[in-house]
Amino acid sequence: MARIALIVAYNGRNYHGWQYQGQTTPTIQRELTAALCKVADSDLILHAAGRTDSGVHATKQVVHFDTLVSRPDKAWVFGANTHLPRDISVEWASEVSDHFDARRSAFARRYIYIIHNAKVRSALMQDYLSHEHRLLDEDAMHQAAQALVGENDFSSFRAAHCQSVSPMRNLMHINVNRKGDLVIIDVRANAFLHHMVRNIVGALVEVGTARKPITWISELLSLADRTAGARTSAPEGLSLIDVSYPEEFEIPLVAGLPHVYRMLDITGF
Repeated sequence: MARIALIVAYNGRNYHGWQYQGQTTPTIQRELTAALCKVADSDLILHAAGRTDSGVHATKQVVHFDTLVSRPDKAWVFGANTHLPRDISVEWASEVSDHFDARRSAFARRYIYIIHNAKVRSALMQDYLSHEHRLLDEDAMHQAAQALVGENDFSSFRAAHCQSVSPMRNLMHINVNRKGDLVIIDVRANAFLHHMVRNIVGALVEVGTARKPITWISELLSLADRTAGARTSAPEGLSLIDVSYPEEFEIPLVAGLPHVYRMLDITGF
């Protein structure tokens, strides 16, 4: 039995998130499982680092599966991509230790959220940008966001139907900066609650438009009450861009970023 790890990139616009939801619902897991099973000529069960929501993208989703079939690494990559739709791509594959687990072995996940901050919406790259016509104060947003750093109860920023046992998460960094008309929120944590990033962004937009003071984010965190928070921001601005593992597993730091992010020069890689 071999354990294979993959790095997968995808545009989530046409999918109901990562998680398999039956044969008739398009999800990333459904499409990827079908493609890999054709390469293996046998059934496979996939496990991912995180369950991205409907419409959310990934440049580095990490997946593992076990198989009795022997294939060269490139066969998993090119074979799977032959059977995948154009908006999903296997970027890297390798056999790994059977102690590796795509979800449990990860010690951090990193997301970016991109807001096109302009009076008029853009006709280009709509899949990867949300839109806010009101002028945002990115410095105020960044200052307010620092109240979230550290291990905290993020109940005010979790979805009402979130199934996580604990609302406690360790947020390692959150940065807000501007590049032209783009406001970028870059956030890294040990793990995330359902809709946590999108709810944080929604709250920060309230600060950025001066509808709420900078201190509101700290107050909201202390309340531990989702009903006191802001609206959930749109999914299309959100991308999972990195998952971190101990060096012993030899998972590449970055397998490759889609051209849209390299052109925007927003990730810091």
